[in-house]
Amino acid sequence: MASQSNSSMLPLQEKVAIVTGASRGIGLACAFELARRGAKVTLVYTSPNSGKLAEGLASNIKALNNGSEATIVQADLKQLDAPEKIVAATRRAFGDKIDILVNNAGVMFSNLITETTAEDYAAIYDVNVRAPLLLTAAVVPHLRAPGRIINMSSIGARCGFPGVTLYASSKAAIEGMTRSLAHELGDAGHTVNAVAPGPTESDMLRNAPKKFLEGQLQQTAVQHRLGAPDDIARVVAWLCGEDAKWISGQTISASGGFLMV
Repeated sequence: MASQSNSSMLPLQEKVAIVTGASRGIGLACAFELARRGAKVTLVYTSPNSGKLAEGLASNIKALNNGSEATIVQADLKQLDAPEKIVAATRRAFGDKIDILVNNAGVMFSNLITETTAEDYAAIYDVNVRAPLLLTAAVVPHLRAPGRIINMSSIGARCGFPGVTLYASSKAAIEGMTRSLAHELGDAGHTVNAVAPGPTESDMLRNAPKKFLEGQLQQTAVQHRLGAPDDIARVVAWLCGEDAKWISGQTISASGGFLMV
């Protein structure tokens, strides 16, 4: 009975997770929620300025006192060696097996197509598409069945917002990647899904044009409010658990009803 109780209270106990972009916003909330459910989490951040934020999150995870742990890795996802660096740090901290990968890190900026350059393309696609692809490839040899891979998409992948062609198309690529990987990795019992947040409180959203944001809030069915990072994190954590074992290759719109598909 005691083990059943612990299992229900800490459904991810002894699981090892990697979360990219974990120092702030949705990534921070995802990492903390996984730890709250018992997982040991590798917190990946990019900017040296985010180091203190990652350390603060690690301290908060330690304070949970529930058996979860955190290790911190600084890795620039634009660099080709970042995936191996992240996986190596995770194995050093928690052992050879990995159970969960949350490809959350992403960048966004807006440009009209006539102002878009090849450098802009690389700046978004290297982080939003290439990094999740290569990190997944680095994790899979160590992925313990039934593994869980969650890729962060966006409602922008399916909504035609002007000025964000690169960002929107990068997230559409993530959804296509998710579906293909679900088939490729399904034989081993792994699941691969994507979560598509709507307008959510974040540094990225604060830089969005005010008119653009107001229009999104009007279309958000639930209370016409911004989502909170925790709203997204709970969906991600649920997908990592046993209750979601029969869901794979899907993109879940965590948008308060903005996008209904």
